[in-house]
Amino acid sequence: MTVTGATGLIGRPLLAALRQRGAQLTVLSRDPERARDGLSESGLQSVQTFGWEPAREPAPAAALEGRDAVINLAGESVAQRWSPRAKRAIRESRVTGTRNLVEGLKSCEARPRTLVSASAVGYYGHHGEEPLDEDAPPGRDFLAQVCAAWEAEAASAGPLGTRVVQVRTGVVLAAGGGALASMLVPFRLGLGGPVAGGRQYMSWIQIGDHIALLLAALEDERFAGPINATAPDPITNAEFSRALARALHRPALVPVPALALRLVFGEMARVITTGARVLPARALMLGFKFRYPHAQEALEHTLAEQR
Repeated sequence: MTVTGATGLIGRPLLAALRQRGAQLTVLSRDPERARDGLSESGLQSVQTFGWEPAREPAPAAALEGRDAVINLAGESVAQRWSPRAKRAIRESRVTGTRNLVEGLKSCEARPRTLVSASAVGYYGHHGEEPLDEDAPPGRDFLAQVCAAWEAEAASAGPLGTRVVQVRTGVVLAAGGGALASMLVPFRLGLGGPVAGGRQYMSWIQIGDHIALLLAALEDERFAGPINATAPDPITNAEFSRALARALHRPALVPVPALALRLVFGEMARVITTGARVLPARALMLGFKFRYPHAQEALEHTLAEQR
């Protein structure tokens, strides 16, 4: 099993879950020595690591040859101010990186049978309250177009005889990282509240459910094409703020104006102040069971894990 983006928020727990299943693990990283050290500190020794510059060169065939599957999680962080340089890095790390991953697959004689490639609910753009399943079209903003191009590059592995799954991930609720970590300090101080009025939908998933869905995509050949990795109960930002405040036993009375976010994040603020009501239609149709379908219990469990 080969994984890119293995040292990130999703990569580490995914590797741990794969190791528990007896998988032999290979990691592709721009800094293989640092990745090896970091994974060893997390209890993931004996992980084979290969160096790879995803925006510059095809993935090394030696890291892909004979593997059962590839999980592609690599990508520059979206949660930053979108300068022209940042936008270029966001796009190249996903679109060019996935293209180069597929080029590496083409060099293999014994190719992986499955490619599970990350995507994001940003694919849909802003849709207000409209419920969206996997058949909804892509949006027209920057992030939506990046996601559409990213998925197209992953799909190009299909003609090679590889089953391709594009996992459109929502906000991942995880202890000690991601979006939730950035919310905790103000909420714990009693300074949290809804963002930009709070009417925009948040499509989210608890990290344990996300890992379980990735494993299902690897193991179940019925999974193919786009899959929404979101809980079946998307809620508005205001509802999410109240649920987080309850989980922390704090008030949620201090709203965050949209102007403040635009001053900090520029164009990227639109991702936060608008939203999409994304539903995991295909996962549910295929019989996937969410352990945490509702935000309140998901938040309480996630925060308990952090303690």
